[in-house]
Amino acid sequence: MKFNIKQKLKEMMVSSEKPAKKTVKPQRKTTENRPRTVAGVAHPDNNRPQNSNERFVANNEPRTAKRVKLIRQNQQEKITAQRIREERVDPKEGHSERISKALAMSGVGSRRECDNLISQGKVLVNGRLAELGQQLVEHDRVEVLGRPVRIKWQDRLARIIIYHKPEGELVSRSDPQGRATVYDKIPLLVNKRFTAIGRLDYNTCGLLIFTTSGELANHFTHPRYEVEREYAVRIYGDPLTVEQVREIKTGITLDDGVAKFKDIYKLELQDSDSKNHWYKVLLMEGRNREVRRMFEHFEITVSRLMRTRFGPIDLPPRLKRGNYYELDEIEVARVMQSFGLTVAGTER
Repeated sequence: MKFNIKQKLKEMMVSSEKPAKKTVKPQRKTTENRPRTVAGVAHPDNNRPQNSNERFVANNEPRTAKRVKLIRQNQQEKITAQRIREERVDPKEGHSERISKALAMSGVGSRRECDNLISQGKVLVNGRLAELGQQLVEHDRVEVLGRPVRIKWQDRLARIIIYHKPEGELVSRSDPQGRATVYDKIPLLVNKRFTAIGRLDYNTCGLLIFTTSGELANHFTHPRYEVEREYAVRIYGDPLTVEQVREIKTGITLDDGVAKFKDIYKLELQDSDSKNHWYKVLLMEGRNREVRRMFEHFEITVSRLMRTRFGPIDLPPRLKRGNYYELDEIEVARVMQSFGLTVAGTER
């Protein structure tokens, strides 16, 4: 066997060189640490096809709740959104508004609450006590409880946040017992004048809406507007009888008056042998624990209660429990227009 000097030198040169650093490819994110999906039924009867032009992207917030942003690819919608942003910025010159309405639109509270604050002398306009029925103009300086308030005029667009509330959270700014609140979970609500529209109790999950518009909140909650609330209800044991369904639709007497469902129907989502039964119910008011108390009238315990729709807003199927989403300009405009409220920059 001959000795190949060239080959040997080549091997020596290679061995004397420093080994090249290995390129470490970043690992792809897995789904192991993502929030769990909703247990049970997220939106039982929502079989609508998904829009291929939209997708959800999750952006991590410093707190536990995760903000979800809806990205649209429709160029026409982008143009409309830009027009709304441009035309809603400044109120019309010389425009005036009744003070209670202006405060309500600015998120201070309902009109009745604002009237009470004015009557109690807790509202100042340009350093003087405000009067009921007083008109505000663009450059007026308004203070409520000693703090300045930035007035949002009729043609300014409200902000709306929808939150998939899990069980075990209070719809309250604080709790003496130290329990978790929805305001702790959503950083965007801190130091902002967002009002919760229609509370959900501690053990109820589902759609919770926040807005900066007192007028919009009033349209959602005031009985005269008859806004529908839709819930998915799970009971354990025997299903409702035909007579119980008829009675619950015609009206039953509770401690605070007569209550009834506008509609109720059974959802066939489980095995026939299961002891759990799901119902979809529709009612036109939001009294405290009303749905649970109506079932308790028949000695039936509700084991799961989820709000799936409130007026024109549905709980998006892809909005997971504990996540929230702020509606864009077009979506806010559609909600306001559904109540007959005009929005600058849109078709009348």
